[in-house]
Amino acid sequence: MVLMKQNKTPITILTGYLGAGKTTLLNRILTEKHNQKIAVIVNEYGEVGIDNQLVVDADEEILEMNNGCICCTVRGDLIRILNTLVLSMEQGKVKFNRVLIETTGLADPAPVAQTFFMDKHLSEKFEVDSIVTVVDSKHITKHLDNHDEAQEQIAFGDVIILNKTDLISSDDLNSLERRINQMNPTAKRLYAQNCSIDLNEILGIHTFDVDRKIEIDPHFLEEHHHHHHDDKVSSIAFREEKPLDLDKVNHWMSYLVQEKGEDLLRYKGVLYIKGMKERIVFQGLHMLFSGRPDRRWKESERKITELVFIGKDLNKEELEKQFKNCIAN
Repeated sequence: MVLMKQNKTPITILTGYLGAGKTTLLNRILTEKHNQKIAVIVNEYGEVGIDNQLVVDADEEILEMNNGCICCTVRGDLIRILNTLVLSMEQGKVKFNRVLIETTGLADPAPVAQTFFMDKHLSEKFEVDSIVTVVDSKHITKHLDNHDEAQEQIAFGDVIILNKTDLISSDDLNSLERRINQMNPTAKRLYAQNCSIDLNEILGIHTFDVDRKIEIDPHFLEEHHHHHHDDKVSSIAFREEKPLDLDKVNHWMSYLVQEKGEDLLRYKGVLYIKGMKERIVFQGLHMLFSGRPDRRWKESERKITELVFIGKDLNKEELEKQFKNCIAN
């Protein structure tokens, strides 16, 4: 076990495959009383940032990184953000007890953690507390079969939260546990619905052990690290200032789930619906989707629909045409 040095700011890396519940857990962390000031770095795969809009209004610093994956294309942005945080703390502008990094669902957490060992300046200021992996108990078996990232996220986790346990049978849960145990027998297990856990189980637990990570990945402390995403997986984003028709949106989503559900890894957004004073927060994962009224649109806020689809073999022109058909008359 690696103990924190008191002058270093602890880092919690929050990972997990698309739709596992990372943002739900992040909101729980930001709204519960833990007497800590947390800087949050949110990374999204697509060019439109949705997760930052789904994070609750909290007295925290929320820093957004879009249009790339934190473990490869925008890793330099992570280093710049962290150095900016260090400078702000040294100048007395801000004070943080901890930094929480929420990775995209397609990220390999290893190079993210590696950042704090390979960059000398950051290694003097920060220390990795733990890697927390959120698992969608219902869909993870399918993801483990088809996506290396899902395997990497579990293998590198210090804490594995088996989320959505209410959606599977006890036999399926036992089978999943056996599979996870083969990949990572030493990680602490937590069981949850809607990521409802005791935060003391994941914050300030000092479970990141670099020797254990080298056992998993012998090249962990080497400078080069190549991470290739599945070429079939892409992200498509839509923005629209005109209001949408709710019935048309529901019809479209029902069609998409039936026709493309297996290929839709994740889809989410904030909808501007004609005749509604509230934002509609929309989230989907394969065949499961839901939309719910959120807070009211603010007077000073520009009303706009923003949608992101992450999936396999997506046809942008076809999706865009269907999306445009949802605009209210």
